Amino acid sequence: MKLKTLLLLFFIGFFAIGFSQEYASVFGKIYDDKGKAIDLVNIAIWGEAGGTSSDKDGNYELQVLANKEHRIIVSFIGYKSQSITIHLNPGIRRNINFTLKTSSTELDPFVIRENVKTPLGFTKINPKEASLFPTPSGGVEALIKTQMGVSSNNELSSQYNVRGGNYDENLIYVNGIEIYRPFLIRAGQQEGLSFLNSDLVNNIHFSAGGFAPQYGDKMSSVLDIEYKKPQKLAGSASASLLGGTLHVEDLLPNKKTSYLVGVRYKSNSYILKSMETKGDYRPSFADAQTLISHKINDKLDLNFLGHYSSNTFKLVPQTRETSFGTIQQALKLKIFFDGQEIDKFQTITSAFYANWRPKPNTAYKFIASYFNSFETETYDIQGQYWLDDLETDFGKDDFGDATFNRGIGTFLEHARNQLNANVLNIEVKNETKKGNHALSWGLKYQFEHIDDRLKEWRMNDSAGYITPHYSDIPGTIIPIGSEERTLNMTSVYVSDNILSSSRVSGYVQDQWKIDGDSNRILLVYGARFSYWDVNNQFLFSPRATLFYRPSRNKTQSYRISTGVYQQPPFYRELRNMQGDLNTNIKSQTSIHFVLGYDAFFKAWDRPFKFTSEIYYKHLLNLIPYEIDNVRIRYFAENNAKGYASGIDMKIIGEFVPGIDSWLSISLMQTKEDILNDFKQTFYDSQGNIIRPSISSIPADSSISYPGYIPRPTDQRLNVNLFFQDYIPNNPMFKMHLNLAFGTGLPFGAPGKPKYTHTYRMPPYRRVDIGFSAQLLSEAGISERKGFWKNIKSSWLSLEVFNLLQISNTVSYIWITDIYNNRLPIPNYLTPRQINAKLIVEF
Repeated sequence: MKLKTLLLLFFIGFFAIGFSQEYASVFGKIYDDKGKAIDLVNIAIWGEAGGTSSDKDGNYELQVLANKEHRIIVSFIGYKSQSITIHLNPGIRRNINFTLKTSSTELDPFVIRENVKTPLGFTKINPKEASLFPTPSGGVEALIKTQMGVSSNNELSSQYNVRGGNYDENLIYVNGIEIYRPFLIRAGQQEGLSFLNSDLVNNIHFSAGGFAPQYGDKMSSVLDIEYKKPQKLAGSASASLLGGTLHVEDLLPNKKTSYLVGVRYKSNSYILKSMETKGDYRPSFADAQTLISHKINDKLDLNFLGHYSSNTFKLVPQTRETSFGTIQQALKLKIFFDGQEIDKFQTITSAFYANWRPKPNTAYKFIASYFNSFETETYDIQGQYWLDDLETDFGKDDFGDATFNRGIGTFLEHARNQLNANVLNIEVKNETKKGNHALSWGLKYQFEHIDDRLKEWRMNDSAGYITPHYSDIPGTIIPIGSEERTLNMTSVYVSDNILSSSRVSGYVQDQWKIDGDSNRILLVYGARFSYWDVNNQFLFSPRATLFYRPSRNKTQSYRISTGVYQQPPFYRELRNMQGDLNTNIKSQTSIHFVLGYDAFFKAWDRPFKFTSEIYYKHLLNLIPYEIDNVRIRYFAENNAKGYASGIDMKIIGEFVPGIDSWLSISLMQTKEDILNDFKQTFYDSQGNIIRPSISSIPADSSISYPGYIPRPTDQRLNVNLFFQDYIPNNPMFKMHLNLAFGTGLPFGAPGKPKYTHTYRMPPYRRVDIGFSAQLLSEAGISERKGFWKNIKSSWLSLEVFNLLQISNTVSYIWITDIYNNRLPIPNYLTPRQINAKLIVEF
């Protein structure tokens, strides 16, 4: 009774104090810089909970305590925040209107601007989205994977496929400098940090095909990155369970020298320890990057771009347990490991470049760059495996237990691989604007020196037999030295290659405003040429893009692109499966036909953009290859032709007011026809299909030709959704959703003919979600004191990777019995994981 009495007195006193306080109010209307009312704008009192928001007509009203000073904060995503300090007497209603100015570039629904900074056919991507994008790999490449025409089935890798091409067919530029990646990486968990540091990025442009002659000699895509130009002291720092980043930028007091520095550290052991292969994972990835610029005068500036990366992957595997199959036939693989793997990838990129503008309409760019990659791959791993059938009857007590042993065996893998690659480039570019023409040309010399030592092998032992194994006939004596008595390894690759070569390439290009300054009709045309002294091949590649915007409907535009895209072989394409070089290899060719359409429109009174492209790529002189995880191994022969065709669609806009989300859908088919390949089938005397051996001598055979077969990147349907939302009336709390779906990729047993690689992996399905809260905002800087006054903003993010706990297959391990029959065991990617991240900008 005493407790109830005390509680009653407490609540009576609480409400009495509340009703005794006197109030005032502030009301008004909120407009944008064009005089249009804005709804859902957040109006709050600094340092206090609650607040209100504007209605559909921009009206608001907020009640405040009288006889007290308050700071009113008005904020909305995409606009610069405003504040005002008030002190009102009891009962006063004060009218205050606000006009908010935009803080970011919005989609303009009425005007399409095409200029040199945004090349025709390219997509512009906001780099700020990368910081809160929920994905284990992170960075700029995570955003690229969500674009139309792009696919990826490995969240641990930064690599991506574009319209049926592989990783080696993508160009990456930073400030006009071509970027290279390591050669020996075979799995996503080894990859570490890519070159691109999202903290340093200012602009991102991406093309999935049909790009202009100024871009290099690759067959699939271009990613063009521009780093920041510092104007004042600023920076950022982040920390998460996967590592941390730090970047600092400044323009020195002389207003001529600026610097941009970024360092990163990453260790994905937290994620790798949750995978099916248990063991001691010790990955360590770190890099440092800088851009230093000095302005000599208004016509000349000098720049240095430097990057050093050290990626080390160490693994001492212990056990692996994988369950797979169907409800009717479930299997389990158990492996016990001995040994370890140590991989090191060290890369250095340095570039000096100068921008010279002798005249207002003329600009030159001089580039000297150097790339070095020193890579070692060493492992000795023994695995002893048991393959069992599992009980699938739900009604039995031993449901899920092993019921029958299909095989017992051991495999031993060994590698001592080392590669040292050096690439030196010297390049000059020019652009001259004259009337309605923007003429440009470039000339580049490239020297390469690659020292590659390959030594790896694999041996299988199934139930005491070294496989491949030939069946014995009781009573038959097999002579010593015959094939049946030879000790066979499953695979052996040994080579020692040194290659030095020189390349010369260049381009000529014109951007013509056919109808003058209205930019309604633009034509970009020109050609590339190149020569390589290894195969003595001279290439000429014409290209053209036509852009048209109807005068009566400026919200729509059309473009058509065509051209020849010839990719001279780099070192990887020269090396065949056995490690030998074929220096007679020629360039692969892709002839592009692209028809594009853009439409700007409004829905729910908010801006949107729809983009679609239909394309066909005619492929010649193809070099067939196999993909295992992220490792590409070429056959080093120009013995295939093929095609890739499809349609890409993307819609981007404010599904939620003030923040962009987008949906990309791609339908694609790519096939190849390997010349002179055939399938020979053997029959016994009864007409039954047999496998030739000592005990089975064929009586007859037939030959068939496979024709066109799916390429390794033939992913028919690809869907990517990036969706952002926030709590109503409080945009400081956001949600970021990344959804990816891709149909299964083709695969087959290693060492088997390519026409057998027509099995399909299960579809790739993944959902990652992040929740972020803004702890400090730019609007409150004036209220903070001391150290906190230097903090521009800060975010705390909680991410859930693989929300639906889907086991995605990235590759297969092949278990072999004594008769050389191979069973594919799926290698699964990462399970559900949680990550926490803190981001601070200053």
